Amino acid sequence: MVAEDDEKQAELVRRYLEREGYAVTVVPDGRRAIEEVRRREPDLLVLDVMMPRADGLDVVRVLRAEAREVPVLMLTARSTEDDLLLGLDLGADDYMTKPYSPRELMARVRTLLRRTRRSGPAAPESARLRVGSLVVDPDRHEVSVDGTPVECTPGEFRLLAAMAAEPGRVFGRQQLLAELHGFDRYISDRTVDVHVMNLRKKIEPHPRRPVRLLTVFGVGYKLTDPAKGGRDASA
Repeated sequence: MVAEDDEKQAELVRRYLEREGYAVTVVPDGRRAIEEVRRREPDLLVLDVMMPRADGLDVVRVLRAEAREVPVLMLTARSTEDDLLLGLDLGADDYMTKPYSPRELMARVRTLLRRTRRSGPAAPESARLRVGSLVVDPDRHEVSVDGTPVECTPGEFRLLAAMAAEPGRVFGRQQLLAELHGFDRYISDRTVDVHVMNLRKKIEPHPRRPVRLLTVFGVGYKLTDPAKGGRDASA
C-alpha cells in the first residue's frame, strides 16, 4: 500500500512497484491509510509523512497502538535527525528522505519485505531463541517475557533476534545497524539507540535499570539472562 497525497509521486511509486510484480493500492491521505490497512492488511506500507487528514506520524502511532505489525517505510521531506528518529520511535521500520531514487526505494522495499516475511506454523522448540525467561520465535515473529506476549515492531524484532541468537555477545552499533538496514550507509547509529530504548520499555521490569538488554560503554549492547549476570546501572 502507498499512502501519498502528491498524485505524481504516488503514480511514480505505483509504477515502479507494479514493475517489480507487486499488487499496489494507493490512498491519498492518512485517515484512508489507517482504514485500508485495517481492511486489507497489506504486506508493506509506503507512507508519506506530510499528508492531510492525519499525517504519517499519526498513522504509525495509531497502527502500532492497535498492535498492527505491517512494516512501514516512511517517505519524508523532513531531513532533521529528530524528525526521523521520532518516526522510528513511533514504530516505523525505515525511512527515505525526498528527493529519493526510485531504484533505491525498490531495493529497500525488497529488503524490508524479505526481512519481515513470516511463516504460519510455529517454530520447533529447538528453533526458538531463549535468554532466560525471554523467548524469541523467529518463524512466528513472536516475543514473550515470563510467558507474556510482547508486541515488537519488525525493526525491534530483528535487533532482538540477532542478539538473542548470541546471548552475552557484545554487538556494536554498526553491527546492529547492519541487521536493521544492511545496505544503508546514511542512517545514524542513533537509530539503534531508539530501538534499544523502546525494547527496554517492553522487556525490562524497570527500563531505566535494565537487567536484560545492557549497555557496554564505548562498544554497544548485549542481551543477557538476568539470573546469570549483573546490571547496567547507568544505561
